[in-house]
Amino acid sequence: MTRALLAAFTGPDRLLKAVEIERDAGVPALEAFTPYPIEGLSQALGQGATNIPWYMLAGGLAGAAGMYLMEWYSAVFAYPFNQGGRPTNSWPAFLLAPVEIGVLAAAITGFVVFLLKGGLPRLSHPLFEHAAFERASQDQFLLAVRAPGPGDAAALARQRLFDAGAVWVEEVEL
Repeated sequence: MTRALLAAFTGPDRLLKAVEIERDAGVPALEAFTPYPIEGLSQALGQGATNIPWYMLAGGLAGAAGMYLMEWYSAVFAYPFNQGGRPTNSWPAFLLAPVEIGVLAAAITGFVVFLLKGGLPRLSHPLFEHAAFERASQDQFLLAVRAPGPGDAAALARQRLFDAGAVWVEEVEL
């Protein structure tokens, strides 16, 4: 279990200010919970571009190649059929299904990778038990940052969050 400080803010500007202050202090922010998307928050948290499109490309190409090979094998080796003297390995006849299967495979790959990278499906999280967490989907902005060790570092981290405009700060287990 990871210890974290959970801080509540009344607005998105104060939340962004707190993220910047914590980042400048060298304390990595774990996660922010907001009722709506905030422009610039993902960059402030240090979340860069995702690599999901590369997984989708690989999944789509693999699905298309698999479908093409299946069609080619069945037409050339498994069930060759002489149809008016045409060649059995005529590649233009095999292109429609691999394109469609490739798009389907890319979409499914993207969905699965999205779920896995997001940690879903996760039916329970320790923050769900916190009384104030329900308000994060309505009107409260929460920030969870790694809790420093006990002593002066913890008090300093709490003070930084309060200076940024936190309404309250509590220590929670993640």
